[in-house]
Parts: sequence; structure tokens; C-alpha cells
Amino acid sequence: MKFTKIDGWSEEFSLSEPYTIAYETVSSFENIFLRAETDKGIVAVGCAAPDKVLTGETVNIVLEKINSVIEAHLKNCDPFRYISVLESLRNSLTGCPSTMAMVDMMLYDLQAKVANIPLYKLLGGYRESIPTSITIGIMPLEDTIDKAVDLVKQGFHIIKVKGGISVSEDIERILRLREKLGKHIGLRFDANQGYTVPDAIKFMTGTKHAGIELFEQPTPRNNFEWLGMITKKTEVPVIADESLMNLKDAFRITRNDLTDMINIKLMKVGGITEAMHINSAAKAAGIEAMVGCLDECELGIAAGLHFALSRPNIVYADLDGHIGIVGDPTTGVVLIKDGVMYPNQKPGLGFSF
Repeated sequence: MKFTKIDGWSEEFSLSEPYTIAYETVSSFENIFLRAETDKGIVAVGCAAPDKVLTGETVNIVLEKINSVIEAHLKNCDPFRYISVLESLRNSLTGCPSTMAMVDMMLYDLQAKVANIPLYKLLGGYRESIPTSITIGIMPLEDTIDKAVDLVKQGFHIIKVKGGISVSEDIERILRLREKLGKHIGLRFDANQGYTVPDAIKFMTGTKHAGIELFEQPTPRNNFEWLGMITKKTEVPVIADESLMNLKDAFRITRNDLTDMINIKLMKVGGITEAMHINSAAKAAGIEAMVGCLDECELGIAAGLHFALSRPNIVYADLDGHIGIVGDPTTGVVLIKDGVMYPNQKPGLGFSF
């Protein structure tokens, strides 16, 4: 089997509700789609979610790489020698993790479609579903409360709250949410790199009785010392997100006990293949993992979901990047019922253009 035709294009999506985090407000974003057709008539798909801040890529960079590098490498190659294909691309795609993730997920999509099974089964099939958190961006307190109540009514039972601008306001937000939602709704908090060590300690002290499940990326991404200090000083599990961009980061963080957990995002690390290596480093260190996402259409979220379902030490999911997208052409590849995510059980990632 060989690839005979490669197509790539971008699509811009608006959000039904813009959101704000510690360093930006997002109202729209672009994803890039990759479609690869084989001489056997099988069509495989992938997508990229470039983010100048997090992945270092722009839409134009990804599109240029498709035209100048990826098409030439993929045409007439053997897609089942996928490690060889990915390694041949690696040097040309240095610094382009979401571009690598796009190709990587497309190759896995093809293999699972040939096997005529959903991708999570090909990857190991440890479980068939996983609960996901849903995120509330930074907004006024009463709006936060109203939004959380509405999400709970929709069936979600794990709420992740963004903060990192004002510690005092973050504390009040968490306390009021716990008071309003009761003790049975999970609360997670993401400072998005906005805290110093004293900020983090103040936040954890002030919210001690609120029962936060996870404290995500309190400090700037490259300040591993601060991250480790907070991990050692707090009882709530600290999870590294932006501080983990690749396998080297995973080894450094887990070897030195700088975090209690890691957040693996396919677009940050370069796809499922690299994510499996990173997850193995976490498993070797005896720590659990969460699979997260960027601003991604359902196709990208599906890749994260299938990966999350395949491994026993991936115990958390934060895969809500597709919720609220207007005009997503890949709608239907991910199913959510009462806050629990399921693949659609079609072969591969469950979608073809």
C-alpha cells in the first residue's frame, strides 16, 4: 500500500463563547487538515492545531511544511513503516510539533482503518470511555457561578477553572463554586503559568477546604525550580502542562520529582508516538497522566481520546477543546454523555472527508 494523493488546507473556526486565560483571550482559531489517499482507496486523515505561543507554529508554517516537505515524504512511501516515515520527517519538522502530530495521527488512522477497528483498540484498548473536565475561562465571579451551574445541568461533573491573574479573586471563585455546586462535583484549577511560589501557597491555603482535585501549571513553563517547590509544599496534586513539551522535559520533571502528574497534549509533543514515550516515562516514575488539548476540532480531540483510552496510567482527561466550535466539519467523531467521552466506534479516528 502506498499514498498516492496528499491534500492539506486550513479552516478557521469561531467559538460560540470566547474565553480568557492568564495570558490571552480567544474568540477564534484555525486548524489544518491533512487528507492522504492510498492506492487501495483508503483515505486517512489528521489535523494540526498550531499555536504561536505553545507550539511555536503558525498556520502558514504548517501549510508550507505540507507543500514543501510532507507531500514529498509521504507519496509512494510504505505507511506501515510509520516509524521510518516519522523519523525521516523529524529533522525537517523540528520545532513543528503540531505538524508532526498531524502526520502521526494520520498514519495511525490509516492502520486502524485497514484493520477495520477503532484506533484505541489498535493502541491497546485498555478502556472504552473516560470522564472529561470542562473548562471555565477567566470571567466575573457571578458569571463563573452561572456558567458552572449550567455545565452541571448539562451533565458535566468535573469543572476546570482558569485563573492566574489575581490570587484573591481565584480563591474567592473556588470557594464560591464549592459552596454552590456541593461536594460531589470535581473542581480543578489551572493557573496557566500565572503564579509565583508565594502566590501558589496563598491559593492552596485559601482553598484548602474546597477539595480541589488538581492544581495545574502554577508557574512559568521554564521555571522548573518553582514548580518543584510548589509540588513539595502542597497536598493537592500538582500537574505540569506547559512545562512538558517533549520527552526530555518529561524525563527531567519526573526524575527530579518536580510534579505529581503530567498533562500530555498531542499537539505539544508531536503526536501519539511521542506521547506513548512520554507516558512510559511517567509510568516508570510512578506518576499518573492526563491527556489534554489545545483549541482543536473534534478530529484532533478524537486522537487524544483514543490515546487516553489505550493506557492504564492515563487516569484523567481534559478534552473539551472542541466544545463551542461553530461549523466543525468533523462533528460526530467524539460522543459525550453525562460528562463521559466515547469514540464513535468507527474504524480509525472515526472520520473521512
